[in-house]
Amino acid sequence: MTALDLGAVFRAAGVTGWLHALDLDSGREVGHRPDEPVSMASVFKVPLLVEFGRQADAGLLDPAARVTIGAAERSSGPTGISAMLDDVTISLRDLAYLMIAVSDNTAADALAARVGLDAVNAMLTRFGLTGTHVEQNAGQQNDSMAEDAGHGWPFLDPEDLARLRVLDPLRTNRSTARETAALFALIWRDEAASAESCAWMRGVLNLQVWPHRLASGFPYDDVEVSGKTGTLPTVRNEAGVVEYPDGGRYAVAVYTRAFSPALNQPRADAVIGTAARMAVDHLRR
Repeated sequence: MTALDLGAVFRAAGVTGWLHALDLDSGREVGHRPDEPVSMASVFKVPLLVEFGRQADAGLLDPAARVTIGAAERSSGPTGISAMLDDVTISLRDLAYLMIAVSDNTAADALAARVGLDAVNAMLTRFGLTGTHVEQNAGQQNDSMAEDAGHGWPFLDPEDLARLRVLDPLRTNRSTARETAALFALIWRDEAASAESCAWMRGVLNLQVWPHRLASGFPYDDVEVSGKTGTLPTVRNEAGVVEYPDGGRYAVAVYTRAFSPALNQPRADAVIGTAARMAVDHLRR
């Protein structure tokens, strides 16, 4: 596969795209602009999940410990605790599940307050993922958008978008397609944390509810797709692992930035699955 092949696919969908795919067993890889910095959006919740698992392994926290989240402590968002009205008492482990499965911002921020973003970044550095850095929790990302634009959602004006720090990889949570795929590889190879914690992380990532991005490229009952989405104005991302019944396992990270400021971007969603399928097919040939 050449860069031109995927570049044309992304452009036809109205986006700029970045991709890296890795065969977890052979080490073969393929990419399109895989080392350029990109805005992670909610994909930042994956390194937070990894550090949570590592701290549980080290006895620094109890995954079953319960916390109560009141209405005033919620980060804005359309899913999970963020969308609830009453106080919620829940375990740290179940916060992690909500953070991944439905991308619950409040769950992520409550977990980040317990784990610490400094610890997340130290973990990334230890793994050599120096192009990946988490600067903000979900609530801080939302607050920064309102501050930069001077008003709340939606952010549709091109001048508003140009001011949003969350869209500038140098001023927000950032990674590269290659490093994001590498982090998933660590989880699937039992290298990110203990084997028990990695197995639990794989299970949680397999419970993500969104079928319209990465999974759309693999519409088969016997192919497992696990992953994490990320969404911001003009940004549609997903990274994860695709597992075939013959044992083939492929970590794939796809980041996109749309040319249009429209809120609904079905072509941008769909091209994530299309490009991922092209990359995995290339690795399987």
